Amino acid sequence: MAPRGVATPDVRERLFAAAERIVERNGPGALTSRAVTTEAGCAKGLLHTHFAGFDAFVAELCLDRFAKTAVKARALCEIAGRGTVEQNLNAVALALFDSGGLALSTLAMTRPAAVLAIREALEQGAPGFTAIQEAIADYLEAERELGRVAQTVDPPTVALAVVGTAHHLLMTGRPGTPDPRPLVTRLIATLVGVRPS
Repeated sequence: MAPRGVATPDVRERLFAAAERIVERNGPGALTSRAVTTEAGCAKGLLHTHFAGFDAFVAELCLDRFAKTAVKARALCEIAGRGTVEQNLNAVALALFDSGGLALSTLAMTRPAAVLAIREALEQGAPGFTAIQEAIADYLEAERELGRVAQTVDPPTVALAVVGTAHHLLMTGRPGTPDPRPLVTRLIATLVGVRPS
């Protein structure tokens, strides 16, 4: 634990990573500000020093994870023509389920103030499902131009189907239910698995 008055490096990421470990290990009900700071090895009040309360922390955690997935999605165009289309799409779509994605979604939905903060941030342009969807569509268009995706594939529709399915599974899944990732993998294979003729 950092001594009082000594700066804690990368405090946001440290607290976010601690929250993800707690949720993965014990479920969303175990996540409290005290549990997060204890897990992170930080002073008890550190979370409230950096966030305007626990709901703000939960909202920022969710937004941070959306932003990281959006960065991954935007990088897809750089790897067009390499790997397989299915593998590349899976790396992005399945990232939404990493680090306790289901449990974090459940937690956020039980906290109306966090949901409102997330919605407001997305409306103001924070990267979320729309940014991920647009990046996937751009990637699929690039792969179609390279002849690695059939001309009959409509990139915006496939992107909507992938992101919409991930969103649905995140919002309706619960920790302890079957892993939704195989469904996403099968969906992607079905949507883009038809080889160009």
